[in-house]
Amino acid sequence: MAKKMEMVLVASKVKALIKAGKCNTSGDALDGLNGVVHWYVQQAVKRAAANGRKTVRSHDFCTG
Repeated sequence: MAKKMEMVLVASKVKALIKAGKCNTSGDALDGLNGVVHWYVQQAVKRAAANGRKTVRSHDFCTG
């Protein structure tokens, strides 16, 4: 079984945003979104390192 990732989201804020869109939040939705956030952060760290930086900047998240 994979190691559970540390939650980096504020659950109440995410749930409120989903509710504002007139949807419900399933029990596993936050874990799924948390995984996506972890992946994006890892990609941004790799991009910063590839560019010789130790500082992740906003454009490291938007490479498209």
